[in-house]
Amino acid sequence: MHKTIQNLLDIQKKINLILDTLKISKVPKIIAVSKTFGMDKISPLIEYGHLDFGENKVQEALEKWSDVKINNKNLKLHLIGKLQTNKVKYAVKIFDFIHSVDSEKLAKKISEEQQKQKKKVKIFIQVNIGDEQQKTGVSKSSVTHLYSYCKTLDLDVVGLMCIPPLEKSSDIFFKEMNILNTNLNFNELSMGMSSDYLDAIKNSATYVRIGSNIFGPRS
Repeated sequence: MHKTIQNLLDIQKKINLILDTLKISKVPKIIAVSKTFGMDKISPLIEYGHLDFGENKVQEALEKWSDVKINNKNLKLHLIGKLQTNKVKYAVKIFDFIHSVDSEKLAKKISEEQQKQKKKVKIFIQVNIGDEQQKTGVSKSSVTHLYSYCKTLDLDVVGLMCIPPLEKSSDIFFKEMNILNTNLNFNELSMGMSSDYLDAIKNSATYVRIGSNIFGPRS
């Protein structure tokens, strides 16, 4: 068995234990964050049947996934990095989910491209949950306003996404996100990475973004 598959199975076991302990019925999806890794590392997971993969950069995703997605119709590709408006047309073409919508300008551009390409992607609104100056994401107080704007554009917003501050415990921020997400009646919540995905799941995350724990350290 390939190492990446074994790593994925180990993660699933840990998740299942949390789900059983806390009586959580909705099984979260694992996004295997494959940024910087080649298809030699990714292909065993595809062949095993894993469906959700994450990339940070649009150009890298186009180069790696364009042909692969043609031959694997069930694959879901998630953009988890910042999206610049000049890359939106390419992002809409290759991705099924965009986790990083954080402005009206970006939302409008995605809407325009979806109409041109006659394709709908699923959207997460990224929240700057730790109010960090250096991080992208909409402020907590502006989430409802941005969501309302997205609805006027007929965007398919499925939930919220966050990346908590590195130097603090994620748990408190995950709790806040869960409350925000519930108040907006979203079914999906994208949060948790290799270091804190179990805490995220305890707080109702439905998508966790795991890279190094599956693929190993990035060079």
